[in-house]
Amino acid sequence: MKTILAVANETIGGAKLRETIKAKVAEAGDAGARVVLCVPRKRPQRGLVIYDEAVFDAARIRIDLARQVLRQDGIDAIGEVGDPDPYTATMDAIGEYAPDEVVISTFPASQSGWLRRDLPERVADASGLPVEHVVVDVEGEGLPFKVTLVVANRTASGDALMAKLREERADGEHLFVVVIPQEGGGGEAALAARARLAQVLDRMKAEGFVVAGMIADPDPFAATMNALDLFHVDDVVISTLSATRSGWMRADLIERVKRATTIPVSHVEAPAPVSA
Repeated sequence: MKTILAVANETIGGAKLRETIKAKVAEAGDAGARVVLCVPRKRPQRGLVIYDEAVFDAARIRIDLARQVLRQDGIDAIGEVGDPDPYTATMDAIGEYAPDEVVISTFPASQSGWLRRDLPERVADASGLPVEHVVVDVEGEGLPFKVTLVVANRTASGDALMAKLREERADGEHLFVVVIPQEGGGGEAALAARARLAQVLDRMKAEGFVVAGMIADPDPFAATMNALDLFHVDDVVISTLSATRSGWMRADLIERVKRATTIPVSHVEAPAPVSA
């Protein structure tokens, strides 16, 4: 069986990369092909504290969503969260999975830090493997599906938010990234946020959503803006308690996010908290 290693970060959902993987799997024919996705970690730019777990989760989300999309094409892939340095991440994955060839996906040369560091050539020279470079212009071409960022905490599994997300999904192929800010920075806060995340992901997947999620910075504004840095997003849905009960609303979260981005931002107000 042939093994194909695909290395990408923000471009992992790009149509050209997806088409390249499909073509290589088809070329393998009856012998079959194993697809390995490697996503180097990318550190967020905001927040007083960098949460290593959140950095790892952001890369894992890319892998989870890419695997779900490829599964729709009949391709089962496995994933590897890599070192923050893309060269080290790629060479580690080559050592782990012994691929027959490598596909490296980047932004165009004017935008790509990977190309400024000659990543495809360095990997080819060091590994001796065939390396194909795929350029994905996410900013110019977009992605072949819509991506919605969902930011919520105690209202994450509420019926009001779910109704809004069902409306969002009705407009075609759609991916969802759920971000749950921690309430405080301690271990118990992280556990509570993870419980809420698991609850909403389970509910959405049971309804057929293509979704992945992560817990994030306790500051909901930093958590939202970090997610916008990490993912190519078409719109944002923020779910809060009612204005009289919501700390997020008292901190003017919705308007602050709207002022900080040109991406459409929707607000869902839940009538009551939802227990994790």
